[in-house]
Amino acid sequence: MTRPNTQRVAVLSDAETATGYRLAGAAVIEATPDTALATLERLITEGQYGLVAVDTGLIPDPATATARVMRGRDLPILLPIPSLRDAFNPDTVDAKAYMGKLVRDTIGFDIKL
Repeated sequence: MTRPNTQRVAVLSDAETATGYRLAGAAVIEATPDTALATLERLITEGQYGLVAVDTGLIPDPATATARVMRGRDLPILLPIPSLRDAFNPDTVDAKAYMGKLVRDTIGFDIKL
């Protein structure tokens, strides 16, 4: 019996939040805002990942930023994930409200604890 070809998942993140993703068991590729786009383009062209979650603190709109490299490719799927830095940005007045909005936008309703 042959094993099906499984696609790998990676997270493109900054060094500060990389540890949390690693603790969750994710493959993490660290980058800085200066190196993130080149790193993501390399991940796309190498073709090792079926899904790459991209920290929006590094690349706010990964699909638009990589449109040229992704042309003609189905994979990887690029999943923008909100940056934790956004929750604690001085422009964000209420971090709790920000996180609540993320939950509401993702699942469609509020969760109150």
